[in-house]
Amino acid sequence: QHRFLPLSFVTTQHHHHLPSYHPSKRHSILPTNRMASNDSDNKNMNDLILKERAKSTFRYTEDIAPGLKIDMALHSILHTSLSEFQEVQVIDSYFGRTLVTDGKTQSAEHDEFVYHESLVHPPLFWSAILSGRDDDVSGEGTVKAGGGAPKSVFIGGGGELATAREVLRHNTIERLVMVDIDPAVMEVCKKYLPEWGGEAVANHPKMELIIGDAHKYLMETTETFDVIIMDISDPIEAGPGIALYTQEFYQRAAEVLTKNGVFVTQAGNANFIPHPHSFPTGDEGDEENKESTCFSPIMNTLATVFDHAIPYSVPMPSFGEDWGFVMAFNGPEGEARTLVNFSSEAIDALVEERIEAVPGVPEHRYRAVGVKRATTGKERGGDVLKHYDGVAHRGLFALSKPLREAIRSDKRIMTVENPIFMY
Repeated sequence: QHRFLPLSFVTTQHHHHLPSYHPSKRHSILPTNRMASNDSDNKNMNDLILKERAKSTFRYTEDIAPGLKIDMALHSILHTSLSEFQEVQVIDSYFGRTLVTDGKTQSAEHDEFVYHESLVHPPLFWSAILSGRDDDVSGEGTVKAGGGAPKSVFIGGGGELATAREVLRHNTIERLVMVDIDPAVMEVCKKYLPEWGGEAVANHPKMELIIGDAHKYLMETTETFDVIIMDISDPIEAGPGIALYTQEFYQRAAEVLTKNGVFVTQAGNANFIPHPHSFPTGDEGDEENKESTCFSPIMNTLATVFDHAIPYSVPMPSFGEDWGFVMAFNGPEGEARTLVNFSSEAIDALVEERIEAVPGVPEHRYRAVGVKRATTGKERGGDVLKHYDGVAHRGLFALSKPLREAIRSDKRIMTVENPIFMY
């Protein structure tokens, strides 16, 4: 979630301006009055043209980390524009149609469902579980099946509309408020990426779509929500999103949640084996580590506000790295362990009971191998979701030992006075 591809992001291996060539008419570009003795030379020239054209491929490259880029074939540029807040592109690449803002991939056809299902369903199902727990919850954090929540959800950001799509798949939802600052992104996504949600989500009767500042909205609202989801830009130094990652903002978010409310935010890269650049060395003069991962600072900061701040992650091929999220909530000590270890069968039962397709959202034109494809738009339960289920839930919270050790060693907290930026 993330920077523009001025056309410097488009590179070619060769820059020869070669004539149009049609293999089915391979001699049509040659003069008809050539001597037969020149046929062999002409054929060699045509073969050379084909060889050179094959090398002249447009590429998309993106900085992932200091010293690391991803590079892939760029099939087409469908849209490029400059909004009031950011540069916006839609491209078609190795990962299919892809939204790029300020030079950073936001979501791609190949795996957007992995990101959005991971961001939305764990907190919404945990809200359901917390609302249904017995008053006599044991010291081990034992809880009953889901209750009536979540009924009200707030989304900060989420301009692609896919986060709202996933929320609206929960049949308990009565009200969804989404506040995003950039209407240009939403219009571009509705036009070029309708599978992310499009008009069907933007105009859903349960949805209140507000163009505005999510920070300002939550600071001023008198409403409360069962779940708050922050699907916002990374805390980069040049970006406006840093205010949505501070201790002060999280304190206000806690006030806006209902009694058993759940907060979740995207939290940047959370690689299985963290690179040294990802964590500060403690050397103030170390420029290489000036911008690092914010996964653990976000978790640490939420932990100063809520009883529990639980990190989790998922591989995101189109991002070129694993991606992190942090969920936060209040409650007895044992409930954190219950969330992480909740049985696959219980999650699958909640999926079957609560998940329904959002009418009018078209299916992606293709899916990765092994991914189900909706066909009617009326699917229910596990047939609706492409990634999240009981087994996937447990995998989300199974952080690697190196990542857990790195998180444990990082004590940083993000405040207005002491912001932390990522690469």
